[in-house]
Amino acid sequence: MISIGKSVLGVPLWVMEISDKPGKEEAEPAFKYIGNVHGDEPVGRELLILLANWLCDNYMKDPLATLIVDNVHLHILPSMNPDGFSLRRRGNANNIDLNRDFPDQFFPINDDPGAHQPETKAIMHWLEEMHFTASASLHGGALVANYPWDGTENKRKYYYGSPDDETFRHMASIYSHSHHNMSLSEEFPGGITNGAYWYPIYGGMQDWNYLHAGCFELTLEISDDKWPNARELPTLFEYNKMSMLNLVASLVKTGIHGRIFSSDEGRPLPALIAIKGINSTIHAREALADYHRLLAPGGDYEVVATMPGYKSRSTRIMLGEEAMTVDFVMDPVITPINSFLQRGWSCSLPGPHLEVFFILVLVLVSVFLCFLLKRRVVLNYPKQRQTKRSVLGV
Repeated sequence: MISIGKSVLGVPLWVMEISDKPGKEEAEPAFKYIGNVHGDEPVGRELLILLANWLCDNYMKDPLATLIVDNVHLHILPSMNPDGFSLRRRGNANNIDLNRDFPDQFFPINDDPGAHQPETKAIMHWLEEMHFTASASLHGGALVANYPWDGTENKRKYYYGSPDDETFRHMASIYSHSHHNMSLSEEFPGGITNGAYWYPIYGGMQDWNYLHAGCFELTLEISDDKWPNARELPTLFEYNKMSMLNLVASLVKTGIHGRIFSSDEGRPLPALIAIKGINSTIHAREALADYHRLLAPGGDYEVVATMPGYKSRSTRIMLGEEAMTVDFVMDPVITPINSFLQRGWSCSLPGPHLEVFFILVLVLVSVFLCFLLKRRVVLNYPKQRQTKRSVLGV
């Protein structure tokens, strides 16, 4: 249990981390669930607590629970808006809709970092510290899995897909088709929808996650009734349980995963991973250099790793229904002086010391050149005087 911040009224925003090694860095993907973004939509809050209990009770008993706990760092924030929940209203204690409080890609709203609500700041700071692969927020008032983009450039309502539109459709379909009846929707074909096609919003958390944190987020509408009778919660949990579990498990069951190393010293590299033809990139983590890239299965992809000071590496893959491991070993760019040292000397100085060594060499060369120049002036001076005297006839 960790608190990522506090609400306007000072209520801690408690997060549960469920993992076989909570709090420790592992070369595993991380997923987060967030509930109760809107105070008057408490079903997600309740179902996430039930999900946490189910996972802990069924670890080492149920294969899916064990798979998730052993291979994913799952974070659950049951209530992003505890003040709104207490007040039974949509906004927080300042009556601000938290799902309109994030910086927007199309319009200059919420650009002032100091003006965000404390709950919004907590989420943004959380994503600076944690490297999440994917996430979902749970809402109420409809039954559909919503995916980016949530807005359009001209505020009109039409389908506006992100660079990873195919992958997002795949993620949304995992949730919808694992649900009791979401995929049977007559309003939303297949039980999924592009946010901008449904109704555009701006300053939403979903698009911000994808753009600024490389985190693939869905907005899940899990109950037509925003505030149902408590007796309905067990049924709602059973309707959504497999959807919630399968979405988290998809992080290890699908996509590409790997680590990136330097060929000269074998150290991990936090390189950039791109898919040719998709204008979206993710970073490998700093410490372990592991990356986890969600991709729609059944595609032909060219995976490219880039890192300043290293030669880019790429490989082409055919991604099936199962996950694929794609590791990279990157060669440093060899400068002429480095090449000379490697050919002529047996030099194994580490990076920082090597830089100091080069500086010392340059200083010594400069001093030596100055010495030669002064010596030449001294040696030539009598000859110059003699020539002058001859000209003057002295």
